[in-house]
Parts: sequence; structure tokens; C-alpha cells
Amino acid sequence: MAAEQRKRDSVGMRMEGCRTNNGFVLNEDIAEPDPCEPGSSRDPPQPNAAAAVSVAASPEPGAQEPYAGMPKEVLFRFSGRARYRVPRELLFWLVVVAVCLLVAATVTIIAVSPKCLDWWQAGAMYQIYPRSFKDSDKDGNGDLKGIQEKLDYITTLNVKTVWITSFYKSSLKDFRYAVEDFQEVDPIFGTMKDFEDLVAAIHDKGLKLIIDFIPNHTSDKHTWFQLSRTRTGKYTDYYIWHNCTQENGITIPPNNWLSVYGNSSWHFDEVRKQCYFHQFLKEQPDLNFRNPAVQEEIKEIMQFWLAKGVDGFSFDAVKFLLEAESLRNEIQVNQSQSPDTVTNYSQLYHDFTTTQVGMHDIIRDFRQTMNQYSREPGRYRFMGTEASAESIGRTMMYYGLPFIQEADFPFNHFLAMLNTLSGNNVYDAITSWMENMPEGKWPNWKTGGPDTSRLTSRLGNQYVNAMNMLIFTLPGTPITYYGEEIGMGNILVTNSNESYNTNTLASKSPMQWDNSSNAGFSESNYTWLPTNSDYHTVNVNVQKMEPSSALKFYQDLSKLHASELLLSRGWFCLLRNDSHAVAYTRQMDGIDRVFIVVLNFGESSMLLNLQDMMAGLPTWLPVRLSTNPASKGSKVDTRGVPLERGEGLILEHNTDTLPHHQAAFRNKCFVSNRACYSGALDLLYSLC
Repeated sequence: MAAEQRKRDSVGMRMEGCRTNNGFVLNEDIAEPDPCEPGSSRDPPQPNAAAAVSVAASPEPGAQEPYAGMPKEVLFRFSGRARYRVPRELLFWLVVVAVCLLVAATVTIIAVSPKCLDWWQAGAMYQIYPRSFKDSDKDGNGDLKGIQEKLDYITTLNVKTVWITSFYKSSLKDFRYAVEDFQEVDPIFGTMKDFEDLVAAIHDKGLKLIIDFIPNHTSDKHTWFQLSRTRTGKYTDYYIWHNCTQENGITIPPNNWLSVYGNSSWHFDEVRKQCYFHQFLKEQPDLNFRNPAVQEEIKEIMQFWLAKGVDGFSFDAVKFLLEAESLRNEIQVNQSQSPDTVTNYSQLYHDFTTTQVGMHDIIRDFRQTMNQYSREPGRYRFMGTEASAESIGRTMMYYGLPFIQEADFPFNHFLAMLNTLSGNNVYDAITSWMENMPEGKWPNWKTGGPDTSRLTSRLGNQYVNAMNMLIFTLPGTPITYYGEEIGMGNILVTNSNESYNTNTLASKSPMQWDNSSNAGFSESNYTWLPTNSDYHTVNVNVQKMEPSSALKFYQDLSKLHASELLLSRGWFCLLRNDSHAVAYTRQMDGIDRVFIVVLNFGESSMLLNLQDMMAGLPTWLPVRLSTNPASKGSKVDTRGVPLERGEGLILEHNTDTLPHHQAAFRNKCFVSNRACYSGALDLLYSLC
């Protein structure tokens, strides 16, 4: 009985499956008998059941709706119906159109967007003389570890770039020149490991690092020179040698060329029995850049430091790279002067020893080498050139040609060379650069450096804040020499055992960190230069606690520069200049605000009528920032803005009538990186 019951259940299950199991489709390549078809060998014929299954297994599309598990042949019949086909095709074309619109919008945004500011444009540079910044090993000399210790302080200044002057191994004590080995750190500053740690720490802080590089000459202790003076292999012509004669111990040079430091630029070498050429000291022989092997050596040195993670170079003394091959005498400034008495560098026109044909080709090759390391996104390598004492026309040539790049910018020393201040002097320094700078290039502004007198000592303490306001509100990159943010001054150097140019020692005094011994620069009993006697009051620790200090004002300026498009890339229009004041505006298309900057560089207080300079001004304007903390947040009468000696104001004016669109300022407005702002989309665009 049990066996019979199981048989009946099995037959029942098979029949039930014939009526309901539409979700499983057999492999069509294998012919299997259908247990539901009449005549199947597996079950006896059942006519009534077979008819029912025939209707269920073969539904006609016109007679039945789609059902789950239908075969693909049936699915294709239903998919062709209009009510299924039309929505599907409509959705497809909507996706196509949306993708096309997205691509078109992306291309349009890219096409109209201005080039983003690079890191060397987006914020200030901070120049450090490493021997004077911070001593970490108590030997009285600043070093690389000392810089690393003070990176937190540097970040509070809101600068983007740390610029370290020369630290290469040198046989002279003036580490900016006379390099003995370009691929070694001088032991005074630490080790190569210290440098690598410093690079990593700088990058961890989100900062960039540029370093000095002086390719024109080496030390006479350099291996290349030692091999050259013995005529060893390829080094024979690494320097500029020429026959000369000696009579009674006096050298008769090949021509009248003079050293920058005076007297003949030729020196007789007892080993080679020839004279070698030196633009600077006799311990600094010039390399022969007409020798391709020398150029390759310099490129390899660049690659060495770029591989270490350096973000750029300041190339110094580049105008001296080539000299005329003819060795013709240079022309005297005073033709009536006896040639035997011409010993000072300024007594000759240096037409054959500076800025020779081919010099810019060498700089372009430097640029190409750096471009090889700029391909990684966010890793552009900056190139600057020192072009001091050049005419404005020659200085602008270092920017390169429209389609041939050289320096990102030549460093601008025009403000650093001002020894007396007036509105007219500052105006001339600004316009000489802006009017001559090639279109689309980027300016920069320095107020000091290792070889110039400090701002406070040169112009007066009362002008420190005004000069810092000037460089942070002009278009371009502001550059600050260490200590200028707190108003450090020169020191008086009376007794020094250093083989420096004593005229430049005064601006290289130790950084003043606090009022402890040696101004917190060193724990040594001796420092390589004395600290300034005012360090008890002029130091970082004191000023960071004083709301009205030079340091606090510098930090406010740098924050404003970083946060305002008007200052970082807007238009610049000059309103007025005279013997006292300079006034100008900063604005950008799409932003209905204008910053009006007024600075008094005169010797006395004054009233400045802004309404005479700019139409449509309201009677009162708010002060956004002032060198006088008491004025911050107040309002001034534009019919007579009171300015004390050395005072500067940044006023904010809400208007949609921008000065650079007005005919009165058409020839007084400049822009370095043209851009407009869309408030609705919160983006910049260039078609304006």
C-alpha cells in the first residue's frame, strides 16, 4: 500500500509541475521528452490534461499579457510593442542628450576658465638667510635643523614658499658664492640628511621650497678648477683661460675688463701659467659656459636637487654667464680718464661681459630641465632669476618670449633699492614694472634681501607697516626677507673675522625670537654676528602678544591677501600720486566691491580727497584694514581722509561701477591674470 501511495504522489507532482512551472526553461540543445505531451513514454496518455497544458505552455501574444519566466522568443514578441519600445527609446535618447550636454558644459567651463594660480603666485615667499635664522646645535651659526624647528612660526605668516639662500659647501665664509661642491651641504648648516628632513617637513606643512643657485662661478678650491689648472682631460676648458704676461711680478691682463669688486678681472695662475677670468673675487673663477660639457654639469646639479624634492631655484648672477669671445676692451664712461686709473667697476660700460648673445638660450635650457620635473600634477618647479642692477628693459627679457618660457619672473628689486620714500618714488617703482612687463606675465615685489639694508634702517620704522601693506595689495607675489615682518633693523658691525662684504653684514643679523640671551637665536656663548640691541622689544614672542604689533599686522595682511580674489588676481588701477601719497584700487569683474588703498609715504600728515579722484564715492567708507589699529572697523570721510606719516588704509567700496571700465582710468589700469567671477555659479571665467 505504501508503494502504491508513493507512485500516485509522484504522478500528481508531475502533473502539478506541468500546470505551474513556467520559470524553468530546459536547454534547447537537448531534446527531452515532455511528460506533459500526449504519447510520452514516461506516462500514459491523458487527453484532458494535455489540452490544458498546451494552452498554458504556448500563449499567444495577442491573447495574453507578458508573464514571468517566458522564453526569449516570446519576450522579443512583446518587446516590439509600441508601449514598450517608445519609452525605452525615449530613455535612451534622453541619456545620450544628457551626456552630450554634460560633455559640452565641461568643455565650455574648461575653455572659459582662467588658468589657476600656481603655488608661487597664490601667496607670499619668505626668504631665509640660514646662518642667521636659528641655531639648533649651539655653535653660534644658524642651520637647517633650526629652520625646521621654526616651521610652525612660518606657517603663522600665511606664506606659501620658503626661500633658502645658498647653503652649499664653500671654501669662503660668504656662503652665497664661491661654492666648493654644489652637491654637498656645508657642515656649518648640517648634513644632507638634515636637508632631506627639512624638505619633507616643509612639504608636510603644505609649503614649497626654493633654493639659491649660482651657476656663473665656483670656488678656486672646486675639483673642476683644480683639474682645469693642470689641463686634465675634459676639465681643461671648464674655465676661461687666456695667455697673459708678467713683468717684474706684475700681471699684464689680456684686456681692461674689471671685477665687480674692482681692479682687473684676470688673475695669473702659477700652475697653468695663464690668466683665468673672474667677474667677482679671484677666489671665484668664472665657468666657461661656451663649453657644452659645463652646461651639462650644471643641468646634472639641477637634477640632483630637483630629485631631492626642491620645488624651484633662484638663479643668481645670470647676466654674467657669458662674455664676448673677442676680448675687446670695454668702453670707459669718462673718455678723458687715463686708462691706467680705471679700476672701479662703474667706470666702464660692460657691453662685453654681461647679457651676451646666447645667455638667454642657456636660461631657456635651464627652464627645459626644470620642465622635465614639472609633469606631475601639483609639482610645478619654479624658476626665478636675480637681475639686480639691470635696466628695466633687460630685466623684462628674463620673462622670455610669448612662446618661449624662461623665468617665471625675474626678482623685482626696485622697491628694495629705494633709499628715500615719497609717493612719486613708489609710483615710479610700480609703474616701471607694470608698464614694461610682457602681457600675461606675473609681477613680484621685494622690500629687502641679504645684500640690501633692512627696511627699518633704510626708510624708518614708521614705514614698515605701510611697505608691507604695499607689497600685499599690489598685484603679484609679495616677498619678505626674514625679520621684516617684525621690523628688524640693521646692526652695527665693528669687529668681524668674517670674509664677507661688510656692507651686507648689517642685514644678516640673527633672527630675534624672544628677549632671552642672543634673542633666542642660539644658546651658544658666541654667535657669528651680534644680535641687534633692540631685541628685548623687537622680537617674535613680544609681538605675537601685542594686537598692534608689526607681526600681527603682517599676519592680518597675509590673511586678507589669501582670502580676497580682489587682491590675489584682480585689476589694479592707479588713482593718484604726489610727493606724499599713493592711492590705487583693486577690483574684479563680477564682484561688486572695490578696495581703495591709500598710503602716506610723505614726511608729514595729510588729508586726501578721494572724491576728487574717483566719481560716485559715498561720503563715508568703512576701513577694512589699517596700519593704525584704532582705525580698523571705523569709517572715514572720503572728502578728506586723514593720514598720518607712514599710515596706510584699505577702504571697502560697494559698487558695480568698476574703475577699469571708466575712461578716466583707461591708461592707468593693469591686470596680470585676467578673470571674472560669477556669483551664481561661484566660479571664475575669462570671457569678460
